[in-house]
Amino acid sequence: MIREADRHNTAARLADVKGMNCAMRRAGREALLFHKKLGHPICIEKDGKVVWIPPEEIEVPEEPR
Repeated sequence: MIREADRHNTAARLADVKGMNCAMRRAGREALLFHKKLGHPICIEKDGKVVWIPPEEIEVPEEPR
């Protein structure tokens, strides 16, 4: 059974769109760093096609604030 306080807390977190966007950008950045450090390529969509990016060409964005 879900307590009312937990239900409210979840609703508040879901309403924090800015916070969720920041967390998603941070997670994406960490995934790129992980692949680059391990020497694994990544694949992206570019112009409707799947393109493999070698680890030495992976661009990691700055850390979100």
